[in-house]
Amino acid sequence: MNGEPEVHEEFEARLKAYEGRPAAATGVGRDPVNEPMIRHWCEAMGDTNPAYTGPDAIAPPTMLQAWTMAGLSRRPERTAAYDELLGLLDESGHDAVVATDCEQEYLRPLRPGDDITFDSVIESVSGRKTTKLGTGYFVTTRTDIRAGGELAGTHRFRILKYAPARRPKASNAPKERRPRPVVNRDNAGFWEGVARHELLIQRCTGCGTLRFPWLPGCNGCGSLEWDTVEASGEGTVYSYVVMHHPPFPAFTASDHAAAAAGPFAVGLIELAEGVRIISNVVGVPYDKVRVGMPVRLCFRQYDDELVLPVFQEVTR
Repeated sequence: MNGEPEVHEEFEARLKAYEGRPAAATGVGRDPVNEPMIRHWCEAMGDTNPAYTGPDAIAPPTMLQAWTMAGLSRRPERTAAYDELLGLLDESGHDAVVATDCEQEYLRPLRPGDDITFDSVIESVSGRKTTKLGTGYFVTTRTDIRAGGELAGTHRFRILKYAPARRPKASNAPKERRPRPVVNRDNAGFWEGVARHELLIQRCTGCGTLRFPWLPGCNGCGSLEWDTVEASGEGTVYSYVVMHHPPFPAFTASDHAAAAAGPFAVGLIELAEGVRIISNVVGVPYDKVRVGMPVRLCFRQYDDELVLPVFQEVTR
């Protein structure tokens, strides 16, 4: 439908009628819990907990959703009820979507070889909410995940289906500023270094382990004593995502060699020192960023206050 989204009590009653109906029925994990996926997860997260290796290994609890994820294809266990609910919101003008949060409860550890089954229910549909993105409805699904028929965990996933807010186009509208980093007593030294155009990595003075992001203590030996080393600035793209929607005017075309405020690439950069940092990959089109791409640190001044470390492609 065109124009303003449909909003009235009868419409919200239609949405509420979907509460309690299945969103996915008799789902089966594509693969049993397995060591390769656990290893890849731990490598990506930098998690060296010994509980996740060896003959008695368990899967990291936060992998709970990984065993049920559908990949790029539509899964047969998804129900018509869930599709109808999303279609109803689309037709009423709430055709944009953003994931907002998830909650997980762990009831028993998962181990390699466990066969996963799951069922999902539409747990709740909120009343009409107004957010900065626009006006819409929060839809929450609850997935019960079982291993060998025994309940192993619960995953709640919440999305916002919304009608994008209209942005003012007045020429005198103030320019949007980039979000400010959260600075606290544990990371203030890092941001002080950035202001001086230095990328500082913490080094435990007890065992010599380098760590990033900054933490109050060492994960390796527990020492609270540390100093810093300055990164050389050399690195490679370890992984990346491309941000498509919603667009942020504060992220300008000059940052990303794009024609608009998005899409743009956000990279997980592995520094030559062995630690990883999340930052923007700049000076190259977002669709040209690749895993393994060599990059070099640079610093950009975005306004009178904000300096950020970013990475640009190293051209041979």
